[in-house]
This record gives sequence, structure tokens and C-alpha cells, in this order.
Amino acid sequence: MSKLKPECASEAAPPDRPLSAEIVVITGMSGSGKLTALKAFEDLGFYAVDNLPIALMPKFADLTHESKKRGALIIDIREGAALKEFPGIFRDLNARRLSTLLFLDAEDEVLRRRFSETRRPHPLGADESVLNSLLHEREQLAPIRAIADLYIDTSKLTVHDLRALIGAKFQDSRESTKLIIYVNSFGFRHGVPPDSDLVFDVRFLPNPNYIPEFKELTGRHPSVARYIRSFPQTGEFINRISELLIYLLPHYIREGKSYLTISFGCTGGHHRSVFIANEINKRLKKSGYKVKETHRDLHR
Repeated sequence: MSKLKPECASEAAPPDRPLSAEIVVITGMSGSGKLTALKAFEDLGFYAVDNLPIALMPKFADLTHESKKRGALIIDIREGAALKEFPGIFRDLNARRLSTLLFLDAEDEVLRRRFSETRRPHPLGADESVLNSLLHEREQLAPIRAIADLYIDTSKLTVHDLRALIGAKFQDSRESTKLIIYVNSFGFRHGVPPDSDLVFDVRFLPNPNYIPEFKELTGRHPSVARYIRSFPQTGEFINRISELLIYLLPHYIREGKSYLTISFGCTGGHHRSVFIANEINKRLKKSGYKVKETHRDLHR
């Protein structure tokens, strides 16, 4: 679980309210998950930069401010001797921009195990054991940890846990979820779209293609839509699938998924799948999701 430094607890936002910051500086121990955190910020729409030279922090902050986007960057032990300058530069930056300093940490044994599993050398070099390198790193990072706004211990967090925690704390409450949903129709005779995450077969519905007046039309046409909707199984299917998707989507979001493709297939991809995709699109948008509707085989 995450925890706030006691001396900063009164200044931190409540856990259930997103933190507001133009610039988030990610720092902490090697192996604590800084790159995972940076990727999570990138998925939230931040400009994300790894290992930016400390002297360029003010310039980075100005560029993100001018572009009206938030920024996230990693500053850590790789800076070497320049790391001593960080506290002063961060205080200056904080006076000019709304900034948050996020410190990631983990227990030494957990960090040692992570280095062993990935077979990566510690940034301070391979001349010493990993545990000794971690000890020296803690000493050098102590002044930075002392001024951190938010402290997260990742010892017991999975990658997904850390991403979800950052999303909960830094998601802009003015924006809807970053998950983009593609609702697609297709024809099985042309193959299942390979990028589909979820596939539903709607060939159980009566086929308008066998009715001469509908053959040259598509599922977008009001007459075809009325015909497909006239069968009780149509409404039942739309209701059940909508409820299933609205149940599943928050779980995909918590797992860090940014894109989800839901495909509905019929025989040719002209009538039933087009109508169903359009109806599901409406239901998901009504529930507040960002949805893009595509019809792969509509004009084949």
C-alpha cells in the first residue's frame, strides 16, 4: 500500500481525490518501479521523460506549461554529482509551477531480488554487491526523500497495482477515462479482425440479407434497423451485452488497458453486426466511455 510521509500528510490530497500538478518529478530507489510509474503518467496524458538532466527541469516545465499539458519526469541516482543540486532546483520549480515530488521505494531485500530476477546491474556499478550499492544510494537520496510530497512503498505492489494507484491519485477529474473503446462490425466470411479483444457472434439473429428489399441496404438504414429490432432476442442481446461490458470495463481500466476493441460479426458484415455495433456504441457512450465505431466490411 502507499503511504504518505508523516510530515507531509497534512499537505497531501486525500487518497480518494486526484492530486493536481503541472509537473510530477518521479524519484526513488533503483528497482522501485520508476519506469512503470512514468508509463502510467504517460497513459494519463502527461509528457513523460526519463533521466532528464536536472539543469533542464525548469525548461521542461516551461515547455509543458506552454503546451497546456502536464509533465512527468524521472530524476534519480543516474544524475551522479548533479543530484546534490536537485533540492534547490525543485524548490525553485515549485515556486513557479504546481509541482509534486513522488518518491518510490521498496524494502532492500525486495530490491535485491528484483535486480537478481532481471539480471540488471545497479546504476552505481558492479564493483560492490547490490545491497551495498542500495545502501549508498539511500544515503545519497536521503535529502530528496526528506522533501517528497508523496511516498509509495512498492514492496507488495504488482505492476498493475502501481499503475492503478497512480491513476487514482493523478487522474484529472475533469477528464473521462482514458480507455478508448473501438466497437467494430465485421463479416465472418472475411475473417475475424486480428486486433479484437472481445468477439461476439450475432449470426443467431434473423438475416435481413434474405429479404430482397433489404439486400442492398445496411444495418444503418432505418428499415433494416426496425426489422432487426422487431425480434425479442435482439433487445435481450443488446441489454445483456451492454450490462456485461459496463461491468467489465472498469476492471480493464484498473489493469491499465488503454485500448479495447469489441467486434460483432455476422455473415457478410453488412446488416446485423452493423446494427448491433451501432446500438452498443450508443449504450457505452451514454455510460460515459470514449467510443469509436468502425465497420470493416460494410462496403465489401
